[in-house]
Amino acid sequence: MATIPRDAIKALIKSHFGVNITEEGADEMARIIESKANEMSGFAVSNAKKNGRSKVTKDDIKQYLIDGFDDK
Repeated sequence: MATIPRDAIKALIKSHFGVNITEEGADEMARIIESKANEMSGFAVSNAKKNGRSKVTKDDIKQYLIDGFDDK
């Protein structure tokens, strides 16, 4: 199970799209979001280290979208 609360996903979908999502759908979305966040975090940490920093910056996250995004 994902650590993002189901209710947070449900509220996000409801507030942005005006529709409901099933509990199973919210759980799956949370798992996918966490997986992508883990991938992005790993890229950002590697990018920061490659640039001699021990702190991840906004630019490291943005660089993921430019270089590291792998739409699997």
